[in-house]
Formats: sequence, C-alpha cells, structure tokens
Amino acid sequence: MGDFTKVVILLCFLAPATLALGSVWNSSHLEPRAQSDGNDKKINHQVFADTTGVTEWTSWFNIDHPGGNGDYERLEAIRFYYRERVCVRPTAMEARTTDWVAAADTGEVVHSSLEKGFWCVNKEQPYGRTCSNYHVRFHCPPVQAYWTDWSEWGSCSTGACGDVGVQVRQRKCVSNQPVPLLLVPACQGHHSERKECSTPPCTDKCLMVCAEGLPSADCSRCLCEGHMLQGEVYTVTGVPVGGGTVALADQPKVALAQTDHEGRFRVPGVCSSSPTLLSVRKERFSPAAVSTSSNATGLSWVRAVLGSTEKPYISKHPENKVRYEGGRVLLCCKATGSPTPDKYYWYHNGTLLDRTVFKYEEDLVLRDLKLGQAGHYHCKASSPAGSIKSSQAFLTVIERGTPACNATPENHNIRLPMDCVQPGTDSKYYNAGRCPHNKCAGSLDSDLRCRDGAGYCCGVQDMETRTIDCGRYSLPIRAVTQCGCKKCVQPSVMVRGRVVSADNNEPLRFGHIYIGKERVSTTGYQGGFTLHIAQDTARLVVNFVDPTEKFIDTPKVFIFDKRGGSIYHDVKVMKKQTPIDINAGETNTIELGEIKGEDPIGQIVIPPNSFHRENGELYEGTVKASVTFIDPRNITTAAAAPGDLNFVDDEGDMLPLRTYGMFSVDFRDESNKEALGTGAVQVLLDTQHVKMEEHIPKMKLWSLNIETGVWEEESDFSYTRATGSHGRTKREERTFLIGNMEIRERRLFNLDVPENRRCYVKVRAYMSEKFLASEQLEGVVISLINLEPKPGYSSNPRAWGRFDSVITGHNGACLPAFCDAQRPDAYTAYVTAIMGGEELEAAPSSPKMNPNIIGVSQPYLDKIDYQRSDHNDPALKKTAFRINLAKPNPNNVEEANGPIYPYRNLIACENAEINDNHFRFFRVEKDKYEYNVVPFQENDLTTWTGDYLSWWPNPQEFRACFIKIKVQGQKEVMVRSKNKGGTHRATKGKLYGIRDIRSTRDLREANTSAACVEFKCSGMLFDQAEVDRSLISLLPQGNCRRIGINNLLQEYLTKHPPVPQNNESHAFTMLAPVDPLGHNYGIYTVTDQNPRVAKEIAIGRCFDGTSDGFSREMKSDSGVALTFSCPERKITRESLFQRLQTNPGQTLSQMARDMRESEGLQVQRSSTQVVAYPSEQRSRSQGRRVTSVSPVSRRRVTSRGQLRQ
Repeated sequence: MGDFTKVVILLCFLAPATLALGSVWNSSHLEPRAQSDGNDKKINHQVFADTTGVTEWTSWFNIDHPGGNGDYERLEAIRFYYRERVCVRPTAMEARTTDWVAAADTGEVVHSSLEKGFWCVNKEQPYGRTCSNYHVRFHCPPVQAYWTDWSEWGSCSTGACGDVGVQVRQRKCVSNQPVPLLLVPACQGHHSERKECSTPPCTDKCLMVCAEGLPSADCSRCLCEGHMLQGEVYTVTGVPVGGGTVALADQPKVALAQTDHEGRFRVPGVCSSSPTLLSVRKERFSPAAVSTSSNATGLSWVRAVLGSTEKPYISKHPENKVRYEGGRVLLCCKATGSPTPDKYYWYHNGTLLDRTVFKYEEDLVLRDLKLGQAGHYHCKASSPAGSIKSSQAFLTVIERGTPACNATPENHNIRLPMDCVQPGTDSKYYNAGRCPHNKCAGSLDSDLRCRDGAGYCCGVQDMETRTIDCGRYSLPIRAVTQCGCKKCVQPSVMVRGRVVSADNNEPLRFGHIYIGKERVSTTGYQGGFTLHIAQDTARLVVNFVDPTEKFIDTPKVFIFDKRGGSIYHDVKVMKKQTPIDINAGETNTIELGEIKGEDPIGQIVIPPNSFHRENGELYEGTVKASVTFIDPRNITTAAAAPGDLNFVDDEGDMLPLRTYGMFSVDFRDESNKEALGTGAVQVLLDTQHVKMEEHIPKMKLWSLNIETGVWEEESDFSYTRATGSHGRTKREERTFLIGNMEIRERRLFNLDVPENRRCYVKVRAYMSEKFLASEQLEGVVISLINLEPKPGYSSNPRAWGRFDSVITGHNGACLPAFCDAQRPDAYTAYVTAIMGGEELEAAPSSPKMNPNIIGVSQPYLDKIDYQRSDHNDPALKKTAFRINLAKPNPNNVEEANGPIYPYRNLIACENAEINDNHFRFFRVEKDKYEYNVVPFQENDLTTWTGDYLSWWPNPQEFRACFIKIKVQGQKEVMVRSKNKGGTHRATKGKLYGIRDIRSTRDLREANTSAACVEFKCSGMLFDQAEVDRSLISLLPQGNCRRIGINNLLQEYLTKHPPVPQNNESHAFTMLAPVDPLGHNYGIYTVTDQNPRVAKEIAIGRCFDGTSDGFSREMKSDSGVALTFSCPERKITRESLFQRLQTNPGQTLSQMARDMRESEGLQVQRSSTQVVAYPSEQRSRSQGRRVTSVSPVSRRRVTSRGQLRQ
C-alpha cells in the first residue's frame, strides 16, 4: 500500500446559539418557553430548544380539523405527509388559528411538544366549546449539528453477585445537511456516558435445587464439575461462523463462550443429564436457539445453524374497504423476515393508534364505525433487523341513510364520427352518461375478513337506446339512464412482456420465472412470457433465471394496473461474463468495469483460501470465476438493473438509491460446476468516479434480496490509498473506498448511496399529436433514466444513476427522479414511453421549441432545456426526450405548476390539472376513430357494461380482430368498417360500432399503402349462450374499386355460409370468421386480458404481415386480405362555379338558353311515341324507352351534364 498523504482538516465553527436565535426575539413574539405542561390552561404559542447554526421558519402546516375529538397537528403525521419539509429536530414551534389568532390568545386548553407536535382536545375546553382550527410551523436550522438520542444503557460489566461494574450509553453527532468530506460535525459534549452499576447482593444461601450438580456462584444455573458442552455453528450453506456469542436462552446477554474460526466452542460445567437451551448470536445473522440432548456421559454436543438477517417485508397489505356507519371492519397486515417481525403498529391518517384502546396486533378491528374514522390506514412491522411500512388502505364510511351510489348518471361526452354533424348544434359530441367510479358497501357474508368477497361498485342499472341524427344518416347509441350498486367487474390482472439481452436483443429462451421461491412460468422461444397476478398483490417481484447460465439471474420489480388488464414490459438482462480461471490458494483481484480507454470503477480482492463448498469444506482447486459488472457509464445497461434501486430505512420507509455500479458473482468448481461461496472479501471503489464529494461518506455496499427486490446493507466503506496504473500511461497514487462482504446465498451486489435530492416529473400520453384531454392513454409504461450532469459540472456526463418506471393513469404519471435546486443541469433525465411493445413518440423540439406542443411554458422550458432524441440528428428515433431536472423555485409562480414537482408535493403532481405544465408522448396514428354503440373506456375495464351490443362481450378476455387492406393509389385513403349483428336473434342487423382508419404508406413501394382495420370479432355474446357471426362492411372512402380478394379467405368464407352478396365493387361485405385465422388469410386475431394490449399486438402483426412478428413499418406485400385500386380522379371539365369566375357573361347566357330549350322540350314530350316491348323482352331491357331526340335536346342534355360537373 502506498504512502498516506497528510490531510488538513478544517473545522468550521458555527455562530453561538444566542446569535442564531436572534431572529425570533422580536416584539411580535411572546417570551420563549421550553415546553408546556398538559395541565396548563393556556400556553405560549412558541416553544424553543437549544441548537447550533442559523435558523429559519418552515411553512405553515394544517393536517387536521377540530371535528371528532379535536385538532391534532402531530409532528409524526406532518412528517409522513410532508417528509423533508420538517427538520429532524425543530428548535421552536408556533401555533395559530386559521384566523391568525395566537394559541395563547384563544383561551383554549392546548398542548405542545417539540417531540410530539401540537394538539387541542374538545372535551377539555370550558363551557362546551370546541377547539379552533390550528396550523403550526417549526423553527429549523438549515445547517444543524445535533446529538442523536442516547442509546439504552448497556449491560453491567460484571455478572457476579454483589459486585460493582460500569454501564455505558452512547450517542452520535450528526448533521441534517451533507458536509464536506472528512469534516466532522461539531457538537458540544461527549459521545458516551458511563455510570456505576452493581449486581444484587449475594445471599448466604442459594435456594436453587439442582437435579445434578451444584448451583453456580450467582445462583443462576446448575453446574456439573467435569462436564463439557461442545458445539459448532455454521451458516445455512455450511460455512463455519466465527466470532459468534453463545449464551443461555434465558440469559442472552451473559456470554458463556465465543466460536473460533472453525465455528466451534466449548462450555464447561453444563450438565449433560438434562436438556439445556442455548442462544447463539452474531451480527448480520438471525439468532438461533438450540437445545442440548440429555445423556449420562458428561459430554454434550450441539450444532447450530445461523441464517442471514433479513429485514422485514410486508407480505400482506391492508386493503381498501367500504362500510356503513355503525358497522365494523377488519384490516390485516402480515410481514416476513429473519427474525420474524414481532411488533406491529397501526396508523390512521399518519397518527399512531393507541394500542391499549384498539388492542391490535397484526390485524386491526374497528367496531361501531364513525364517519371520522374514514381515511388512510397503514401498518408498520418491526423486528430486531429493522422496520417496514405497508401501503395505505382507504376506509370509506358511508353515513346512514345516504345512498352509496348516485342514481343520476354523470355527463360523459363521446366523440362522433367526422362525417356526423347533428342538425342545429353542429356538435361532434353526444352525452351518453356514465356512472361514478366509487365502491358500495354491499352485502357481505362476513365483514371481518382480510379481503372482502365479491365487492359492490356503482355501475349501470339501466340503459336506453337512442338515435343520433347525423344529417345524412343516423347512429344508434345505448345511453345510461340509471346507476346503482351491483357486483364489481373483476377483470384479470396480467403482466406480459419479452426478455432479451441488453446488448443485442437476443431472447432468453425457455428461461425459468420465479415469484418468491415458486417457479411460476417459463419464457417462450422468442423470450415472451405471461404472468397472472393475484388480486391482493401489492408489489410484484419476478426473478428470471437462465438454465443455460448464459444470462445472469435478474430479479425485476414489475409495475402493474390493479384495475385489471395486462401491462407489457420489455425486460433487459445482462449476458454473463466469460469465466476466468483463478487459483483458490492465491490472492485474486478482479476488476469491475471494462470500458475501453477508462479506468475500472473498482476491484474485488479475494484473499487466499477463501473459497468453500456448500457444506463448508475448504476448496483448494481452480475456480471458474465470472463477475458481471453493470457499468453506469454505459447507458444501455440501465434497463438491465436488477430490482428497483430502493432500500428500507430504519423507520420502514422505502427510499431511493443512486448507483455507482452493480455486479453479479458466480464462482464454480472447475470439475463439477458446483457453486462456491467465499469468506470475507474486499470490494474497492475508486473515488475518482465519485464526482459528487458529498456521496463519498455515505457510500455503502448493498446486496439484493431476490424475494423482496429490496437492497439491504452489507457494509460501510473505509479509506485506503494505493498505487497502480490500471490502463494509465503512468503509475500514480489513488484513493479507494474499501468495503467487506461475504458471498453466501446472495450473488447480486451494489455500490450505492441514498440520495435525498428528489422530485417528481409529470408525463402524459395521448392518442395523437392533437394532445386532446379526452384522448389520454392509460396503461402506458413511462421510464426515466437519471443521468449524470452535463459537461462542465463535477460529474461524469455518460453515467446513469437510477432507472424508474411508472404506469399512466387517468391523469398521467408522476415519475420519481433526482433533481437539484442550485444548478439546473446538476441532474438530467432520459424519458421513454412504451405501450404494448410500441414506442410512443415524444413532442418535437426542433426546428423550434413550441411550448404549446411540448406542454411546458416559458421561461421554465428554457431552464429545463427540453430536447427530443432527434434534436441534433433527424436520423435518430423520435421516441425519447432529455431534460434538466431543475428543482422548481418555490418563490417563482411560473414554476409552481409542474412539470417538475418537489418530492413532498406528490399529491399536487398526481392531481395536476390538464392545463398545468407536463411532458407529452403520443401515438403515431393519423385519422383514427372508434365508435361503440355501448360506450366503453378501454383504459378502465370497470366501465364495461353487459349488453348484447357491447363491442367486447367478456370483461375477462378481450379478442381483437383486424383485416389488412392494400390500397393502390398515389394518396392514402380512409377505410371504414361498419359492424352489425349477423346471425344472433338479438343483434341481427343492429350496429355494434364503426371503425375508421387512414391507410399507411409503404415506404418500400411507390403509390402503395395499406390499412389495418379493426372489425367486430364473431363469437359468444355477453350471455355466453349463442354465437353471433358479425356482419362486416369494409368501405374505402374515395374513388376506389376492389380488384383482389385473398384466395384462402374467399375459400373459407365460401365453406362457412351464409355468404353475403358483394355486388358493389367499391366495398366488401363478409360474415366475420369464427376461427382465429392468421396472416395467410389477411386476418389477425389476438386475445388478451387488456383490450389495448390485444389491439397493439394485432396491429403490430398486421403491419408486419406475420402471425408472430411485430412492426410499425407497413409491409403492404405481406398478409393482405383485400386489394383496392384508388386512382386520383382527373378533372376534365370546369365546374359551374369555376366557369362563373372565369367567364360569367357567357355562362349566364348559356344557362338562359338551356332554360328556354327545356321549356320547348316539355312541349315535344307530349308527342313522344313509346314502343312497347314484349313481356319477355321487357325484363331484359329494364323498361327502356325509345324517343326521338332532336339536336336541341341533345345539346340540352350535354349542357345539363356540364352543370352537374
């Protein structure tokens, strides 16, 4: 190791506390007071505490109102909702009513505490008054050094009776702001305290009765002279555990022995004639209890197995419930971990519920429900390994006598076809009505279940058929007339996708898919997979395992739509690094990161004789070592990151990590490929790659729990210096961070720091580039990659730090991201959107940025520096954009409404108005329209209505059908499908819906385009009683003529009568096939639990002209069903309007002559002779008449023909 350089540590002295608090001592404030007693009738409206540093006030908080028991502004609840807006240790607090009256001037009995907050209880107020509505604010130092709470007093240093020892307790000096490297926060006082302790006095006589042996000196156990207890301690993989503590189970703090490096221990005096229960403990392992066996030999032998500590993880989350006032409800929570969590806490709207009042453990039972008990509930589970919070469940309490569902439908305007113009209004919309999306209490067979049975929702009770007058034609529609409570539609929840390599999209063929420890599915030949998700799943962790070991095992945390349907995920995995041979008896160094021309990010150093087999036996041969590093300097690896880069803090909150690299290790026996583990190994991180100095002291080494998808801490890092080249032209001294770990069950590790500079980014997806509010897309997977800053800032511009994905809902999506308030370009982001495997386009940024198109107003848009991926190179794809993550300035109104929101303003982001700033994606589809007689929102499956005329007859399964039509002509044309009932007695001749789509140009073939037109599939209707073969009419709109029909399709339709007449050459009519025909017929059918996904897959296959491919480039020569010729109509004569403009005098004269000739023709018609044909000829001649036509009449006909032109 190289020489250490001297480091000069500068200690910054903070201003005295009296100076810091000077800002609050003015005439408008009362005298300071340290605390208030609960028995006081009045308190001052400020509470102060000592601190160090410069202080400032927070904004005002008001999270409760005085209804119910009173007004409770609890500090814990305020932190839950506003997180970082309140410092760890407030120095003062001020309380006022919402009418701005100080708490001390109200005459009310109130309570306050800097640890608990502020509260006012209604029943304590005099004369039957109720508490006022208060809001509070806190005094916080922006840079604050403070001591943590004292730990509990340690055990007494002596165990003998009547002896005197020492007890120790400790605390830490911490700061609420990042401090410069190696700068220790200055706190006044000592970090530890000692006090004298003593054990109980020795009694003259021990009353313990021993069946064998004699009582010990302290009368705590029986000792047998000459007896010996021997034992060994191993991990679950058979590795000896050294440094473990052995104690009696009833005296776990009194150590009897320590295990040696082979995991063995000896305890003399333990009687062998009766069982003895022992406790074995070691840091980062779960304690184990083991009992000795009884024998008469005087020698006892035990073996203990220690499993790794695992933090608690919620396996059952509380669920949303709806109840009537006066009812009861059961909310359930269950956590796993090692050791098993043994403490549960329940919270209502962020406030801890009193255990003595509600008497809860894992489950919470609420009886005789009041309206005030509605709200959010969550639980927190704790064990010695840590804590975890559940997701929130919302309890709705409906007042007695109040209907849960409003019978009057809400307004719901549906868009009409482009050629439908309602006389008198010219409106393109019609109000079809809809029912509100709320749940009903319903009738429950048991109201005390963790999960209610079939739920009840507000749904359609009655509909009526109406006719929409479109001028030239009419449209039927089924409108909602009454709503009511009925059983909720329970659509299936699915996750679909494809698993491919991150570098070249090679599919993971026949890979094993695990959820937890259970293998649930297998990927297909092309890497595709489908997973059915249980209704109560809150967090979906899926592990992809390659049985051929070509790819590393990759756990993924999938987002999904709880309302039903399937979400498509494009999963990237890393190929396993080619194994190298290393000698187990030597020190081995493996570098992390192999980017050409760059230094490695770090190293793994394995000491000699560190490898062992699963049974703990030392391995001494050649090791096949494969270490695969996911390098953040390569942005293509971001999507392959395992897990979701989150960890759980001590309070149970899931927080984000910023990575500096991840690696997967695979060590195997050269001969039989047996997996090998290691003892302690070192991980070195080169600090030159950590450009943000504030990250260095917070850097930790983490391992991934593949069952929970959560990263758990392995070790901290310490400093060292080394001299080396590592690809450099000269050797130089560099600084490394060193962490230690053992490779046991877990094989995925991470170099990460927690990052508290967080924001949310608002993104919406639309059906088209018109960006209409009514055409927002739900179920789109939006992904955001956090990138390092731009050149010129102290960071590597190529590196990524985090990868997140969110699904769009009815109001878009809010993506978590890192941001910075000081420098707009401190963090940047790369954002993409995908729906059913299709990449959506981002709003353009060139040739000129248009705020109305991008969705962000100026000057914030310039500050964000929005650029679409093709901004500088038009040849690149248009499916992503890059932005600076500039944290909004709270004092700037123009930055208050998005698109970037502070982390504490998640609710504001989720509830943002459509006109607020946001980023946009859209589907590249022109002139597409869908009309359903029974309205249905495909992005919300719960809006499905059971009706014979429903386009989708089954809410559990959606079958999409498309037909491919080729168009020969210079221009793209609109193609319409009219879909009617064909054979079912209840729907025959009735309209299901209309689909319009414009053909897409084939870029490979001139004057050719094609259209993939959706039509109503044949099959069972909603009652599942009888099949209807839908009658489909396909009409290209223009001067089109049908010139070809797919032979196989024609043959199928002929063999499956009835066959509709196709006398008109400008259209085509058929009874839709019942069978799922393929591309050879020009028909594309896909079934899925989500209608949008089914349609996207079918369209992709139709564009590609195959039954299993996918494309967004039209291939008009493959998989075609019908061919139409649509030439442009040539204009050979001028119209009347054109002739009036060019030669009005001559045109008017011609019109007068024609009128006079028309009058003369009327006289001649009276003498016209009619020749009657024989009856047998009349039918052939279609009643033709023979007349004598004069030249004048001939001219008249010609003139009229010209007028018609």
